[in-house]
Amino acid sequence: MKFTEFNFSEEINQGLEAMRFEEATPVQEESIPHILEGKDIIAVAQTGTGKTAAYLLPVLDRIVKGQGNKLSCLIIAPTRELAMQIDQQIEGFSYFTGTSSIAIYGGGSGSSFEAEKTALKEGADIIVATPGRLLSHLNLKYVQISQLEHLILDEADRMLDMGFADDIKRIAEFLPKKRQNIMFSATMPPKIRKLAKEVMHDPVEVSIAISQTAEGILQAAHMAHDGQKNDLLKFLLKDKEELNSIIIFTSRKTTVKDIVRDLKKMGMDAAGISSDLDQDGREEVLRQFRNKRLRILVATDIISRGIDIDSIDLVLNYDVPGDPEDYVHRVGRTARAKSTGVALTFINQDGIRDFNKIEQLIGKSVPKVPNPPEIGDGPEYKVHDRHSGGNRRKKQFKGRPKPRKK
Repeated sequence: MKFTEFNFSEEINQGLEAMRFEEATPVQEESIPHILEGKDIIAVAQTGTGKTAAYLLPVLDRIVKGQGNKLSCLIIAPTRELAMQIDQQIEGFSYFTGTSSIAIYGGGSGSSFEAEKTALKEGADIIVATPGRLLSHLNLKYVQISQLEHLILDEADRMLDMGFADDIKRIAEFLPKKRQNIMFSATMPPKIRKLAKEVMHDPVEVSIAISQTAEGILQAAHMAHDGQKNDLLKFLLKDKEELNSIIIFTSRKTTVKDIVRDLKKMGMDAAGISSDLDQDGREEVLRQFRNKRLRILVATDIISRGIDIDSIDLVLNYDVPGDPEDYVHRVGRTARAKSTGVALTFINQDGIRDFNKIEQLIGKSVPKVPNPPEIGDGPEYKVHDRHSGGNRRKKQFKGRPKPRKK
């Protein structure tokens, strides 16, 4: 289905043409008509399926065809990175509309708080906010929210995982009862249905490829003890100049620094992002990576969801994520919008059971590639029965890898 078939305003169509958006993805095709009709909607869709445009375009169209100069739409996102990305996409889609927006998130300076306060008092059309920061403003009683028409919860499952359920309910209490509620989530666990009952009215449900990885992702895994991982990483990246854009995910922020240090020793262009880096530092690293001035980005799961960066050639999981959904989101950084990409995972002994859960979730077995002879064999990929789970949980609790010998 082409975007022209949605009968968007001329200003929206101009923005789509400028951005070369022609055909709608399945989640856009299924969701946009319901949102244009003003219905509440829960949409379940994976990273890379075009979900942000699925809710932004119809809401922008309704704002353009209505009256401006008021806070019309509130978008709540779990992280500052996602809030910033959504705001950037609003700028692109609304370039010809004159629609105003601002991203509101913690970690900024006093001057940024004042700029947010001004926008909330004087009425930007769209506010994109993290829950905690928004509540700080709402509790101060100056937010002009009485005419709000749309509430959007993006990455709803992630927000609940991060403990924001009560914050979302408190935010909803500030809002007009008569409003359109839009929820996008990667999964539909019971807690999402419970939240939907509390903040939504008779929502339509749209479900697109739940917990599936994109078809264009070539997935493989290496069995590797912790002491083999760095040598394997060097082997895989050495002389691979055709890989222009690489993300390496690790579960520990301390490991980010170790990997970046080792890659730089090899003469590779790498930088890291974790919760230890301040907001300005994160933004600068992401800007360099997005603009192809940085080849390798090493990160914790802080960016596995919500960062829209095109043309990632390789996603490498240095550690197996403990949550199978995080694997889907990590590898979803590549093969976006029908492109292709490679996703590799290093599996140590403690990661075998978690990786088996990942394979069950995505509905297929990921090929285990032999290690090069100079690195040697890793652990055997053998999933023990459930009665052996107790010992494994103890290992995970002890948790931290042994330091490598220099």
